[in-house]
Amino acid sequence: MKIQGRLIGQGQPCYVIAELSANHGGSLEQALRIVRAAKEAGADAIKLQTYTADTMTLNVDNDYFRIKGGLWDGEHLYQLFQRASTPWEWHKTIKQEAERLQMHCFSSPFDETAVDFLESLDVGAYKVASFELVDDPLLIKIAQTKKPVIMSTGMATLDEIQHAVGVLSAHGTTELALLKCVSAYPAPAQEMHLRTMADMRQRFKCPVGLSDHSLGSTVAVAAVALGAELIEKHIKLNQDDDTPDTAFSMTPEAFGEMVDALRLAEAALGQVRYQQTSNELVMNRRSIFVSQDIKKGQVFSRDNIRVIRPGNGLSPKYYAQLLGTKAKQDIARGTPLTEAMIDEG
Repeated sequence: MKIQGRLIGQGQPCYVIAELSANHGGSLEQALRIVRAAKEAGADAIKLQTYTADTMTLNVDNDYFRIKGGLWDGEHLYQLFQRASTPWEWHKTIKQEAERLQMHCFSSPFDETAVDFLESLDVGAYKVASFELVDDPLLIKIAQTKKPVIMSTGMATLDEIQHAVGVLSAHGTTELALLKCVSAYPAPAQEMHLRTMADMRQRFKCPVGLSDHSLGSTVAVAAVALGAELIEKHIKLNQDDDTPDTAFSMTPEAFGEMVDALRLAEAALGQVRYQQTSNELVMNRRSIFVSQDIKKGQVFSRDNIRVIRPGNGLSPKYYAQLLGTKAKQDIARGTPLTEAMIDEG
């Protein structure tokens, strides 16, 4: 797939998305500082979430609307979304700052009005959040934009993913990436099941990656080692920030270290290769050397040639057949034996 000219897929550098989410802490200036920090840390894109408390839920205070368990245990949904949402009037300014820094900026819309709003900003792609994967009307609205779509799959069964992909495809989406995701905050590493990515790539014939809510960078690096072509990770400005997403977000320093590790993992994957590399020490290989001074016409024997380090001479595999042949020239002790020194007659 391609987002604003950037190819994403096998053979391309991993596409790294910094998720702003609620880490702006209610401050546009902090949001802009996070964008700049994400660029400095090596992110390719900054991602927003486009919703209001009213587009997400009802302002009703009963047990249905109280979170039970997890990071936000006991919180009222409406109040949580009020606190976490990114004001729509900030989106244009944030997008402009990202573009000034030559980063992509797109968002996860959470209802159809959010798609209309994001279209007015001419975003280059859409992200479908895990919880919205089952929202057919939203998927149809997103697909009708014809923009590239990245979809997280947290909580989803295979049937649900197949259905969502089918809805998107039937209504206009031609470029799609799927992200393995565990919708826990933070997500335990042992629940990530990263090998699912390869199965998703085979089933859906599209780029795959990871939306990572685990702590640290280990899981993200492991995902890249297993072929992830996209990585999404939450970023915060400071370690002691107090936002709904602080507990599972990375500081710019940690984010940058993660990106460095991802790039190193990519480089280490390389290609299928069996030959010697430029940095391997030839002196640590064994080869055939002259171990005693030899005169022209003298017979090579176990007394005057040996298999030793370094590896500048003939391969040890020729040692047995060299025994009994004659020297074509005088050869000094400590000289690597070459074909040109052997009398073929």
